[in-house]
Amino acid sequence: MNPHSLSHRLERVAAQVPVGAHLADIGSDHAYLPVALVLRGVIPQAVAGEVAQTPFLAARRSVRESGLEHCINVRQADGLAAIQACDRITAVSLCGMGGETIRDILQAGRGHLTRGERLILQPNGGECDLRQWLMDNGYRIQHEEVLRENRFDYEIIVADHGEPVTYSPQELFFGPLQLRQRTPAFLAKWQRLLHLKRRTLERLSHARQSGLDGKRLELARHIQWIESLNPL
Repeated sequence: MNPHSLSHRLERVAAQVPVGAHLADIGSDHAYLPVALVLRGVIPQAVAGEVAQTPFLAARRSVRESGLEHCINVRQADGLAAIQACDRITAVSLCGMGGETIRDILQAGRGHLTRGERLILQPNGGECDLRQWLMDNGYRIQHEEVLRENRFDYEIIVADHGEPVTYSPQELFFGPLQLRQRTPAFLAKWQRLLHLKRRTLERLSHARQSGLDGKRLELARHIQWIESLNPL
């Protein structure tokens, strides 16, 4: 892979990293994001954090082969424990994980955050739970987008710590900014999911297991919300 190039998904994440930021890319895999941003001159330095041995070694190799060992620190650590005070991190990216996993990493690593960092998050599902954590911990969502790559829909959520904000259940489900903007990509994603949720509800309606009433009611509510979406 050309170290200057990124997938469409990571390009959209890269576009949200402020110029001059000190980036901590957690779950960095091959460190493609920090390597590309440093080579482009967008950021001066970064930390690439990985907990598993194989991706840690892959990230270290990418940084070494790009000649960036002097400005990208690759660390094997659990979540935000890769961040050290001397890094003066101003932006944190977590990409390609479930929203619940990102939420848990942020929760477990709160002590490594100064609350001055921009959070750039790309969850694979579980966006509602992640937005709930952001709201509960004083983060306001500044940017959201939906993109489609390789037949999958992805979301990007960017948040800064600031004045407390309260999101409605529908805003947590869809995203407050996305619900307001209703882009074609956003509407197309939810139309695709609408068919899946209808089929799931139909299966649950014929299931005889006890304890499914709550799940059926939740699905029916979500279907109603999706059906009410219209282009602006």
